Amino acid sequence: MNTEVLIVGSANADLVVPVDRRPGGGETVLGGDTEISPGGKGANTAVAAARLGADVALLGAVGDDAYGTLLLDSLRESGVHTDLVRTTKRPTGIAYITVTPDGENSILVSPGANTALEPADVDGVFDGVKVMVVSLEIPLPTVEYAVAAAAKAGVRVLLNLSPMAKVSPATLSALDVLLVNEHEAAWLLGSDDYDPAALLDVGPRSAVVTMGARGAVVVTVDGLTEVDSPKVEAVDTTGAGDAFAGALAASLAEGASLADAARQAVRVAAVSVTRRGAQPSYPLAGEI
Repeated sequence: MNTEVLIVGSANADLVVPVDRRPGGGETVLGGDTEISPGGKGANTAVAAARLGADVALLGAVGDDAYGTLLLDSLRESGVHTDLVRTTKRPTGIAYITVTPDGENSILVSPGANTALEPADVDGVFDGVKVMVVSLEIPLPTVEYAVAAAAKAGVRVLLNLSPMAKVSPATLSALDVLLVNEHEAAWLLGSDDYDPAALLDVGPRSAVVTMGARGAVVVTVDGLTEVDSPKVEAVDTTGAGDAFAGALAASLAEGASLADAARQAVRVAAVSVTRRGAQPSYPLAGEI
């Protein structure tokens, strides 16, 4: 397959429940009606990029069930190539999401079919690929193998370090772009009071730190570039980080600089939080 943007990652069905507040330990809290929508960090990133006009494929896995059909339909309707999405005997991954009135969310992921994604699935998939994005809702050995294989093939590699996991120094050193939010950056550097420039010390050639409503910081050997976000009223932040990742990859594949790609990505993420759900909230290029 020839595609310019390759996403290696998860595909989950999102079961979203609005709540006034999150339950504490041992507590039951009543919520609103459950909404079911397509999600997963990999699928979300792919859809976000495709809706902006990128030529994008997802390498992932779903189950032979209704949730798998939901995900494949959403990917195809958004223009994502699904030839590399395996159907397995495991159930499709599910994310259980609570959303409070301020738009903030808490997420529990049951990986299901995503755990079936193996390093061998990545072999021979890089023809024509300019940018690969990989995230961590799939097995870590597959992530690290994909990073090494893509780097060897001359593909620009972006790792979204979410959810947080300890990756090898070799993997970090093979990255063109390390994408983290503030919490992930603090965890990786071992301090809440960190200097974003220190992210380059762990290996990547560049990094982007997302900061929600405050935008993002781009880190390169030339220094730091702050990117402001448009001011919007957040309704649901589910999948906003994936929207950012997809938009970043789409712009990089078009030849944009990392700073310009981040400027586009914060606009896409800002639009996404004004709408409910993950993939259903992602804008088309003409809406930015």
